[in-house]
Amino acid sequence: MIDFNPLSLFQTKGKIKKVFREAKASYLKRIRFAVGMFYFGMGLSFATWASRIPDIKTALHLTEGDLGSILFALPVGQLIIMPFSGKMVTKFGSHRILVFSLIMYVLCLVNLGLATTALQLSLGLFLFGIFGNLANIAVNTQGVYTEVLFKKTIMSAFHGMWSFAGFTGALVGLGMLALNLTPLYHFMIVGVVVLLMVAFNFKFLVRAKEKIKNKTESKKRFTKPDSALLWLGVIGFCSMASEGVMFDWSGVYFKDIVQAPGPLVVLGYTSFMITMASGRFLGDGLINKFGRERVMQISGVMISAGLFTAVFLPYIVPCTIAFMAVGLGVATIVPTVYSMAGKNSTVPPGEALTIVSSVSFLGFLMGPPVIGHIAQNFGLQFSFAFIGIFGVLIAFMVSKIRTTT
Repeated sequence: MIDFNPLSLFQTKGKIKKVFREAKASYLKRIRFAVGMFYFGMGLSFATWASRIPDIKTALHLTEGDLGSILFALPVGQLIIMPFSGKMVTKFGSHRILVFSLIMYVLCLVNLGLATTALQLSLGLFLFGIFGNLANIAVNTQGVYTEVLFKKTIMSAFHGMWSFAGFTGALVGLGMLALNLTPLYHFMIVGVVVLLMVAFNFKFLVRAKEKIKNKTESKKRFTKPDSALLWLGVIGFCSMASEGVMFDWSGVYFKDIVQAPGPLVVLGYTSFMITMASGRFLGDGLINKFGRERVMQISGVMISAGLFTAVFLPYIVPCTIAFMAVGLGVATIVPTVYSMAGKNSTVPPGEALTIVSSVSFLGFLMGPPVIGHIAQNFGLQFSFAFIGIFGVLIAFMVSKIRTTT
């Protein structure tokens, strides 16, 4: 049976080499910094692409429906490589696969700037999705190994680095637009920066031997999922769909609906990334103070309030504030969902995370392309209002989780 769950591939019983387990604190910090830079490089690459989607859409004369169809190529690439990513990481080592895949990811980014037709852009996004998923599996495996070395949870900070990179990529995109640089030159400059990150940090990645699981273990997956886990999966789906839409469509919304002038077209994406990154660094403190359920309910309300505000007040200032609210809303939901799933009392953590992450990840993959087709038929504002309903559903479903766990 093929395991389509990316999160289960991050779990490891691998044996980390003695040189890493007995390393000095200063060297461990250097390892953590290096792994963090790979997270940052991945986030910067993806944010660079997302920040120039409106310009590429205009340059290729694409409608919302055309863009929605083309965006399907990225999740298709991710889904095709997903069954093989974990096996490749296990066989060749996450440190080798991470370096290889991130280099290819950067080359694919530059290739997107060379696209002159819809077909070329689709093929470019397909490859972008393949190497993006491969890098994602490898970098999260490195994150797990690094946690083992530090003997404490630091994965949230790594994901915060990815979000911070998204914010940085949005600011860089703003500067590139102000300089009137084409997407190609923009992508090439960012590509060189990421390749330098790889060159200075790859030697400090953790090298570990991974134990290959036997076939009888994999056959036991997805037998009888707990109802609470299904609710958590749906909550994750709604949150990741909202997040994916903001990544791919916030710039288009500011360009076509808000009609932001010049470089301000990336303001919506930038404001979203700032608050999402901040929320991920501060989320643990808020959850400890107010509790998981309350934070998740408030987060769901913020997602809906932000998207509906953007729909009914399509002007620069209200939309900027609205997208900031959406960023805060999505920041803590998925990490909290994974944490709750791992503490489920009736299902082992690995099985629980398999169920929840599989359902959640579909939202991120399918949300943006579907929105493109809704926008083509009913308008972009209607499609954002449709996603706004997801926030209300999150707030409602949290109470179901509370009653079923």
